Amino acid sequence: MSRCLTRRSIDHVILERGEVANSWKTERWDSLRLLTPNWQSRLPGYGYAGDAPGGFRTMAQTVAFLERYAEVISAPLHTHTAVTRVRRTEQGYAVETSRGEWRSRVVVLASGACNVASVPALGPAVPPTIHTLTPMQYRHPGQLPPGGVLIVGASATGVQLADEIQRSGRPVTLCVGEHVRVPRRYRGRDIQWWMDAAGVLDQRYDEVDDLNRARNVPSLQLAGYPDHRDVDLNALSALGVRLVGRLAGIRDGRAQFSGSLPNLAALADLKMNRLLDLIDDWASRNPVDGDLPPPCRFERTRIPSSPPLSLDLARGEIRTLLWATGYRPDYSWLDVPVVDRKGRIRHEGGVVDSPGLYLMGAQFMRRRKSALIDGAGDDARELSGHLASYLQGKAVAPRVGAARASKLDLPFL
Repeated sequence: MSRCLTRRSIDHVILERGEVANSWKTERWDSLRLLTPNWQSRLPGYGYAGDAPGGFRTMAQTVAFLERYAEVISAPLHTHTAVTRVRRTEQGYAVETSRGEWRSRVVVLASGACNVASVPALGPAVPPTIHTLTPMQYRHPGQLPPGGVLIVGASATGVQLADEIQRSGRPVTLCVGEHVRVPRRYRGRDIQWWMDAAGVLDQRYDEVDDLNRARNVPSLQLAGYPDHRDVDLNALSALGVRLVGRLAGIRDGRAQFSGSLPNLAALADLKMNRLLDLIDDWASRNPVDGDLPPPCRFERTRIPSSPPLSLDLARGEIRTLLWATGYRPDYSWLDVPVVDRKGRIRHEGGVVDSPGLYLMGAQFMRRRKSALIDGAGDDARELSGHLASYLQGKAVAPRVGAARASKLDLPFL
């Protein structure tokens, strides 16, 4: 957004509580790599220039990439400046920080959607003998006590941590709820290449019938490992990970699991095959460089015939419980009535329900790729145009929750 505002000669500053890429430096586990290939970090005026476009950045490489981008665009940064309150004024907004107050006609909220790890309400029922933590606290398997690990959640974070911790020699039990299964590679290309080329990631927020549903789809079961291996339930089962259903409750120290695991796995397989059908159809109608292997389908998810429905947490088998149950934004500092009862900003494609207030980086904000590094550029280009019109007195107020017509049929997501 800063790059786009500079291109439009709009004076601005960036307020950062820590340093550039602060969350990547302080709130991620050691082995994490981006889920998207290196080429898929196309920012305005900047992109990947190395010799491994199909590789996946480590956290150190991701930090360096963002730090270099800030230098290249001469971003007007004010680091170690924590915003403590944003409120409306007659002329716009007052932004109170740890280093004084700013006044502005416009504020862009780019603080991210993953500020706080979500822990279910049943968290306090975990026996005190069990070591509990979230992915924001986890760094590596060595910090965990010896013994079994119960991971709750089987989206991107949960399956990556299950893979890593099981390989460390600690037996893992994985609680599986709704999930999105995709292969890392299909027909000789990365799945992200196919989704990018076929237009899946460019689907717009005004092209879906149920936008709330689209914004809450679980993250893909993917990992950015150098060997491009899959981390779906079959791959984890082959490693020895024990699969159980969604954690439904904890009573008297006993974890209770839903019996819906077979149905959820079958649904994930069905949706994956629909995605592959769409890719095959697109490939049949569009030229693709190189020889493509023929279409194929993957083995259905293997589920134990009778997965356990309960587990005694007090017995000693499980020593650690890791909540891989998602994240949520933190807008406790935002003193403007634009936050709904679930703690999310009311907006229409990033134009917030308060004049002069904008949002960046939210899930499916303007496009399916909005929460990816690769999606920031297109969103910033469009929103900076609206922002410029607002400053000139020409912008149209958003119609939050306006009716929308579906233009793309993407039943797999």
